[in-house]
Amino acid sequence: MAAGGQDFSYSFLQVLKKKSDQPAPGRAPQLYGPRRGRQAGGGGEKRQPKRGQSPVQARRLPPEILIKILMFLDPSSLICISHVSRLLNRLANENIIWYRIYVSEFGGQTWKPAFGREASAKDSVEVEDGPALHWKNEYFRTTAGQEINKWRRELGDVSPCSGLPMQTERILRSLNITWELTVYDRWGYRTSVEPSQAHFFKSSVIIRWSSDSFPLYDDFSSILLHGIQKKRGLRTRKHSWSSLILKVNTLMRPHQLMGKDRLMTMMHLSPGIIIGVWRGHSQVAFIMISLHFHKLVEKSLLGTPVCPYSEPPHLPPADDSDPKYGLHGFSLHFILHNTCNVMLSGQFCQLSCGRDQFRHGLVELKVINQTNLSKHRLLSGSIGLPWRSEGLEGSVENCCIMTLTLLDEFKKPFWCVCSPVLNRLARSPHSVDYGGDHFEMEHFESDGQVKMKLVMLKEPQQFLLISLIVCVSVSKVNKHFSREYGS
Repeated sequence: MAAGGQDFSYSFLQVLKKKSDQPAPGRAPQLYGPRRGRQAGGGGEKRQPKRGQSPVQARRLPPEILIKILMFLDPSSLICISHVSRLLNRLANENIIWYRIYVSEFGGQTWKPAFGREASAKDSVEVEDGPALHWKNEYFRTTAGQEINKWRRELGDVSPCSGLPMQTERILRSLNITWELTVYDRWGYRTSVEPSQAHFFKSSVIIRWSSDSFPLYDDFSSILLHGIQKKRGLRTRKHSWSSLILKVNTLMRPHQLMGKDRLMTMMHLSPGIIIGVWRGHSQVAFIMISLHFHKLVEKSLLGTPVCPYSEPPHLPPADDSDPKYGLHGFSLHFILHNTCNVMLSGQFCQLSCGRDQFRHGLVELKVINQTNLSKHRLLSGSIGLPWRSEGLEGSVENCCIMTLTLLDEFKKPFWCVCSPVLNRLARSPHSVDYGGDHFEMEHFESDGQVKMKLVMLKEPQQFLLISLIVCVSVSKVNKHFSREYGS
């Protein structure tokens, strides 16, 4: 329809041009067009139209006739022709035109040009008396709503393992969603950068921004991340939608040193932000952010430029019959990875914790028990985080990304984390069953904690995960299930 509408727009302009070329009664004909010049038999000078005046004199036609002609166009052609002149811009936005399109599009009919149809007096009075641009806005609002309903239906296809939509990556790509990073320095200067690369995994994405325009790290004031839905075919953000995902005040939030190699120093800034700084300098080489797939499409689309997406209030399950026994039937989807490789991926089911095991305001779920040797897991490859910037690359050892999805007894996401973790040398051995160096990884936030114990085996030279404990705050449990557990 769009292509046919554009051909019709061109034909419409040609009709107007022919109309404008006809001389008015009692006046000599004038020559218009790209090759106009001296008139035949005379030495007149070349006449140019005034600035801003189109050779196509559409204003010679009555507005009623122009509106009737514009009713033959489809929405995309109306948008195009509204940029021809102020007159056509005003007429192409008339309520009566967009009302007909709206009714035809969403009233159970297939839209067709209104050949031979007359607008009734009743329709004209009711529609034209409405607010300006009302039906045009309604049309695009309804169209956007149908698009939202479409991808929401696709998000309903949930993986039984992770409890997350299986089509998240495909939906993000099909909707042309990207993520823009904005950095403010101490003096309020703003730097906005589009991503250099995105690494997708089963339940998360790692996004990297590399630029030589970042301010010095010591001058950082705040970091903002926006989801951007770009209109296809446009190279600018002018007509894109922006949704705030996170905002971090770097002056108030301390960073954690993750590690360094020959060229790069990596620092972790919660939540999930990694900043790479050239060694010996304060110049930022890149910024990486890890995002969990849980509600990522909604966060990237349904927020505003200044307010993030707010999830609807959670309703506690109606058939939770035994709250006095604590938590039961929980499951965990757990991944350790970097930007290139997955080192460990596991599914752990039937996790439970009795009410008498609640300690220090935390609910402890033992996923891998240190004393059960059969549950210990080998990691694939070494633990490290590769980086790339300005044609250089390297890898910082003993750090990686942890992606965790904890599902409740109804297989709904209860706690989702995607964050860098640091592998530290333990002060004392964890177990006498294994020789080699012992390490530990930890993650802390207000909703819970994750604690891991690892051993670097001598033969083969691989890491072995011998303990994994997930702790969830009692306050989060109380909020999710509407309970009143004490600490």
